[in-house]
Amino acid sequence: MTATVLKVIFILVGLILIYKLIFSGKKGLTLFEMHFKQGRMTEHKGKIPEKFLRECKAIAKAEKLTCVVRAEKAGEVRLHVSANVGDSITQRIRNVFPFEYYDKKTIDKSRQAG
Repeated sequence: MTATVLKVIFILVGLILIYKLIFSGKKGLTLFEMHFKQGRMTEHKGKIPEKFLRECKAIAKAEKLTCVVRAEKAGEVRLHVSANVGDSITQRIRNVFPFEYYDKKTIDKSRQAG
């Protein structure tokens, strides 16, 4: 009887570990997210730097983009653009993204602490 209980516990522990490995992707803190459909912003979340928002809307409108643009912070800030967007347009969006804005905030916080 105790052998059966131990087997069940062992199987449950194994299933939990497998679940954690599969579904615990290392996602960072989402800073903001913008959804575009046919060049128009349909939804947004988070605090988006004003200049980047203007530039991104202009690019989306000119290219009639349907995509998601998201910034995550997991150590450093990473910008994600939907895979259906071409490399040249993705690069244009990256070029207007203010990476230094987020680096500066990190530097300012470390100076205040020390």
